[in-house]
Amino acid sequence: MKKRYSIGIDYGSMAGKSVLIDVDTGDEIAVSVFNYPHSVMTECLPDGKTKLEDGWALHDPQDYLDVLASTIPALLKETDINPADIIGIGVDFASSTVLPVKEDGTPICFMEEYKSEPHAYVKLWKHHAAQKYADSLNKYAEKTNEDFLLKYGGKFSSEWLVPKIWQIAEEAPRVYDEMDKFIGAADWIVWQLTGIEPINTQGIENTLPSKEFLKSLNPKLEDFVDKKFKRKVSSIGKKAGELNQFAAGLTGLKQGTAVAVGNINTQVSLPAVGIAVPCKLLMIIGKSACDIVLGEEEKNISGIYCADKNSIIDGYYGYEAIQSGVGEHFDWFVKSSVPESYYREANALDMNIHQLLRTKASKQRPGESGLLALDWWNGSRSVLMDKDLSGVMLGLNLQTRPEEIYRALLEATAYGARMILDTIRDAGIPVTELYAAGGVAQKDAFIMQIYADVMNMDIKIAGSVHTPALGSAMSGAVAAGKENGGYDTIEECAKILGKTKAHYYRPIPENVETYNELYKEYKKLHNYYGKGGNDVMKRLKDIKMALKN
Repeated sequence: MKKRYSIGIDYGSMAGKSVLIDVDTGDEIAVSVFNYPHSVMTECLPDGKTKLEDGWALHDPQDYLDVLASTIPALLKETDINPADIIGIGVDFASSTVLPVKEDGTPICFMEEYKSEPHAYVKLWKHHAAQKYADSLNKYAEKTNEDFLLKYGGKFSSEWLVPKIWQIAEEAPRVYDEMDKFIGAADWIVWQLTGIEPINTQGIENTLPSKEFLKSLNPKLEDFVDKKFKRKVSSIGKKAGELNQFAAGLTGLKQGTAVAVGNINTQVSLPAVGIAVPCKLLMIIGKSACDIVLGEEEKNISGIYCADKNSIIDGYYGYEAIQSGVGEHFDWFVKSSVPESYYREANALDMNIHQLLRTKASKQRPGESGLLALDWWNGSRSVLMDKDLSGVMLGLNLQTRPEEIYRALLEATAYGARMILDTIRDAGIPVTELYAAGGVAQKDAFIMQIYADVMNMDIKIAGSVHTPALGSAMSGAVAAGKENGGYDTIEECAKILGKTKAHYYRPIPENVETYNELYKEYKKLHNYYGKGGNDVMKRLKDIKMALKN
């Protein structure tokens, strides 16, 4: 039987990655990575003169096209596969990554007169310069009892679409007037691949404020949804179109190859681990973490985003929660608080500093250090939705060792994950299985055992280190359809191609018992500092900002 293949393209913050898979087995045949020449622009634009203030995070969309032109020919060259045997393409981005474009899809930043205008470029998901707009939006929406906030867990984040477009309308009205569309980066790439603007898309925020509410923010925004952001939701694997002549020439693929609707990286990771039904929660753990689970009923849960029905998998709602910092906690600690002697010891043992600290920390029993931390070094997204919260470490004394503090931070992120799990369950959404993907899940057995113990559940690990790219390739195979050697549904595809490792993490009963006690104390601290019992963190921040100003 003739082999068929699909390509998934995962657009990250620093690079784009293309993965070629066998659509019968899910085997990853080849991988190619292209680092963005412009990287993430946080300090200045490509002109070298236009400076950016704190919180900005921009991309140049030319880098996205260069990913196509570099990685896909590299896959073809490495494998010598006939382009005619590649039946589908899928792409994914982190959300919300958005850009202003003209009617024909030309990015505003490609126009000569806007090359020095920051608002003409792609705003990444982690663009936080719109925070003041998010804050104002939340205050006004709470005052007027707007229902749309419920879908977003009670508050808008600066990482989402509306604060970003409001920022453009206020700070660069010329760009707002010039653009005909404000489009998700995944949709824009699909547009470039097919030549057709994708109206049906998987990768969008589904519930937006009313025209009246948007007008109250800025009169320019009244017709934003109707005129500049008109979209319909589609589930993973729906066909957006076929590869056009331009994209075929750019990539070396065959014109007419099926292209799936654009994906959100976290959501498309679900089928990559075999999830296409409710009750199975996926934790994507890296520098931060995203937890995602499907549900049969619509629920409004504080601190947790609810994706519309059919926007991920047909028939289901999606629930997503974010931990603002996981790996970032550990990185902060090794950069700021580990003595030189530990680095010398790590070098002597041919280890990196994280490996040494984990080795030392693994010799402790849960609770042995007497430490307890709150994982708020980068604020709290889920479930408190409060960026002004900050970290806490209790139990320090003159005998406390670095590895004990390190372990307490690891445990704190696990408690934060359990808080999310408990919140989802308490809202009536059952969770019976846990899965994990991302850098931490793939590389760190010590942390994953702590998570299993704290959450008192088995944890299955993604079978691919390229989980979003695999999921996107699967979406391409579904877009191609069974008649072309692919699949008719993402559910069918997930059963066959979704994969986890044979090894999984099982809770250790004696550890579970101790962690249950520690989690009770974590929960008390969480509610005391996070729900108004003591606003000392906010007062300290106010003092700090007053002195800075």
